[in-house]
Amino acid sequence: MGSQIENPKSEIENPMPGPVFDVREVTFSYNHVTALDHLSLTIPTGRRIALLGANGSGKSTLLRILDGLAFPEKGSITFCGEALTEERLRDSAFAYPFRRRVGLVFQNPDIQLFSPTVFDEVAFGPLQLQWSREKVRTAVDNMLEVMKIAHLKDRSPHHLSTGEKKRVTLASVLVLDPEVLLLDEPTASLDPKSASQMIDFLIGLHGGAKTVVTSTHDLDIVEDIADDCFVFQMGRVVATGTPAEILRQPSLLEQTNLVHAHRHIHAGGETHSHPHLHGHKH
Repeated sequence: MGSQIENPKSEIENPMPGPVFDVREVTFSYNHVTALDHLSLTIPTGRRIALLGANGSGKSTLLRILDGLAFPEKGSITFCGEALTEERLRDSAFAYPFRRRVGLVFQNPDIQLFSPTVFDEVAFGPLQLQWSREKVRTAVDNMLEVMKIAHLKDRSPHHLSTGEKKRVTLASVLVLDPEVLLLDEPTASLDPKSASQMIDFLIGLHGGAKTVVTSTHDLDIVEDIADDCFVFQMGRVVATGTPAEILRQPSLLEQTNLVHAHRHIHAGGETHSHPHLHGHKH
């Protein structure tokens, strides 16, 4: 591997004023089942966004489209003012800077892990971007320290705990220092300690230069990790607001299956249903 090769130049290399992503009337289906239904929204630069909704509401599909892994059947999407299409991503002048600037961490880390060791996993992205050997080694070692997984560098990622696997996948994305971070259910399937560590990391992103879009239905963490929320139902955004504004609407949360009503027996034998503001795993 020789010296680092300059990435092809592109008009998206320099940040533009306006939103990072602009999604307009996007429709997408899996096997004739609609996942996104004429969805429109904008992702502002430098904000932490939470996508809230039950499974099947379209959150993960949107993240895949934002990362250029799927493309709308109808509608359009732009990244920093440029059309984000399959054709554009075949052009290395667009694709290289886009892949460096935008990173997606999947809900299931096993989908993302494929290298023989943790070090190789985190080094894969920089090697694809043709960084020098010295730069790759330094960047990977630093990231392993930041994510507190340096002791795992020679281990197979497939034999780690779920929490460790999630740290490896996150490290493999963060090593490229992306400006936009897309996270799909980052605390799902984690034990309480690992979930707390992940939340602490996400809180630490507050006030930084990154735009962070997090898909979750864990309402307990939303106020800590997000500035703004989009609430999804059946492939559409049915509400927007700050975390505090959304959490003050129990009827909305119940309608979108983010909380459930529980029945209680009161004095005198009367039974009533009340929504409780705690999230359930779907």
